Amino acid sequence: MPIEEAKLWRSGLKQKGKKLVMTNGCFDILHRGHITYMMKARELGDALIIAINSDRSVRELKGIGRPVINQNDRAFIIASLLFVDGIIIFDTQKCDGIISEIQPDIYAKGADYNLQTMEQSERAVLEKIGCKIEFISFVDGYSTTSILKKISN
Repeated sequence: MPIEEAKLWRSGLKQKGKKLVMTNGCFDILHRGHITYMMKARELGDALIIAINSDRSVRELKGIGRPVINQNDRAFIIASLLFVDGIIIFDTQKCDGIISEIQPDIYAKGADYNLQTMEQSERAVLEKIGCKIEFISFVDGYSTTSILKKISN
């Protein structure tokens, strides 16, 4: 959804006393680890919005050849999951601008990060708006990089 639509939707949730969970990522080649992570994130609140890196920002983060699945197809696939309530595509490597605009109640991040290793500009915005930060464990053995290596072998 466009950012203005997302902000209106967020406002409606807030008026109803509903807790919004937000997470972000590339989510290229969707796999069990991604799905489990998103399901756990959704369990933290009443609604889940996922910010997906644009194709350009995925290339900056992951290198040439990525993403394998384009941003519109990734958004379509993730939006079709019953526990996902909204999708935003963002074009930067950092998600602090989207966080500031949406102002979630809870922000989910993978447990490969902690307060010291997560993006500090994102952390600063989250703390400024009073958002709770939750770290979610990954499912061992699942990663897009390992899937791509397996395919190339």
